[in-house]
Amino acid sequence: MRIVNSLLALFLLAGLLFAEGETNRTELSGEQNQTQQQLNIQIEKLKASLHQIDQKLDQESVWQKVYTNHLAYVDMEDRIKKIDRQIRAYKRKGPSRYRTAIRELEAKKVKLREQLDLLKEYKANPFKTLIHPKDVKEIPSVTNPVAIISAFSYLKQLDEEQNRFEYEIDSLRKFIDLLNRKIAILKELIEVEGKSRELREELDRTLKEVSEAEDALTLHQTALIVYKKKVDEVRLRLTEQIKQQAKKAGTIGAVVLIMLLFVLLFKWLVKRTITDNERFYMANKIINFTFVFFVVIILLFAYIENVSYLVTVLGFASAGIAIAMKDWFMSMLGWLVIVLGGSIHVGDRIRVDKDGKMYVGDVLDISLLRITMLEDITLTTYKHNRRAGRIIFIPNNYIFTDMIANYTHATLKTVWDGIDFTITFDSNHKKAQHIAKETAKKYAKGYTDITRKQLNKLRSKYSLKNTNVEPRVYSFIEENGIRISIWYMTNAYATLTLRSTISSEILDQIKEEDDIAIAYPSQHLYLDRAKKKPTLPDFSESTVTL
Repeated sequence: MRIVNSLLALFLLAGLLFAEGETNRTELSGEQNQTQQQLNIQIEKLKASLHQIDQKLDQESVWQKVYTNHLAYVDMEDRIKKIDRQIRAYKRKGPSRYRTAIRELEAKKVKLREQLDLLKEYKANPFKTLIHPKDVKEIPSVTNPVAIISAFSYLKQLDEEQNRFEYEIDSLRKFIDLLNRKIAILKELIEVEGKSRELREELDRTLKEVSEAEDALTLHQTALIVYKKKVDEVRLRLTEQIKQQAKKAGTIGAVVLIMLLFVLLFKWLVKRTITDNERFYMANKIINFTFVFFVVIILLFAYIENVSYLVTVLGFASAGIAIAMKDWFMSMLGWLVIVLGGSIHVGDRIRVDKDGKMYVGDVLDISLLRITMLEDITLTTYKHNRRAGRIIFIPNNYIFTDMIANYTHATLKTVWDGIDFTITFDSNHKKAQHIAKETAKKYAKGYTDITRKQLNKLRSKYSLKNTNVEPRVYSFIEENGIRISIWYMTNAYATLTLRSTISSEILDQIKEEDDIAIAYPSQHLYLDRAKKKPTLPDFSESTVTL
């Protein structure tokens, strides 16, 4: 009985122990499941982070794309080497036996070579070749104020190049940071998930990529330091040259300004001293020309380092320039002849003959290339042009090739003018001459006296043989009558006015004379031999005398 009770107690104890063991195993299995779930979640998070980094590297980083091409190049190069080894192995075993395989490998090798040529720019370390600053060459030399603009532009280009270089280095640094994050995630994944061949290979590739990128980064950082020193040196040199040229330009500007003030003061004194407008105009022209000449000379000696070089260049270029700009040079030479010779002045009345046409007017301006003339109402416009008031531009080179007449040269302000009229053969020509001469003396007396004084002043400069300025009258036998020609001195600027006055006076006096008749185309019919004085006809209609 005791034995039975002992066995029952033993079985009961064993049951209790078994139930407790099962409970412990159940609890342990739950804890393991929970740990595994946590590991799975951690792995998923790591893979998600790795995927995000890969996406960022592929989408945002140009370095990854470049390095991928580099890896593709290396891979193709390795494949070609393997194909070469296989071909050599087949050839050793027997070329005729493995001819087909060798031919296939050769064709595959050709295709890989073509692809390799397309990727040959990615052969070297792309991190070292992609970043390369431009060499600091051809530094501009600031030798004049205009070159300052080029210097500032060059400095701006250097700054932009330096900023680009720094940006690319910073971009490489960020790329390396992403790769380091990727390495950390890969290592953690390998520890958590276990040793995976794919993860290990990817880790090795990433470590190699980081190593190459870090080597390139170190190299580029050193290159950036050297480049900055070069840029600073260039900036200091150009800044110093700019300061020198600015100081030089300021000095020249101050000198020119002082000269300008002296010129304005001198013009003011000349204006107060010279009352004659023509003389003041010429003096003003000379002052302006002298000022411009000295300014040009100052600029030439200030900014041309070797004047003899300029002379040499101009000597070689003068032939071509002379041919291309012949008329301009001739006009400039003509301007010198006009100004220095004094043949034409502003205000003179001149006549220009060109291609059979005549232009008479007053000189408004004499510039470096042309004479500006205002066409006036004169005998020329009355008889030939029937037009006046135009502005005529006469190139200065015409003084060498064409006829230019000056009606008011030197102190002369008068010219000879004449009136011609024809009387009949039976008219009293002596009386007609007397009437014409007395009328001319009456109205031209003032101009005659002025001309006499002017000619006396010109005796010291010119050889004047005939200084008779009294009115002159001539008579000539013409086909249709006796031509009476009266000449007198008149104002060079108003010849038509005096001509009209004298013509009217002569006509009025001849009308009052019975023995003088104006001849004009007409017919006379005589019925007897008795001489009969024809009456003065009416100008409006033809008359037949019986």
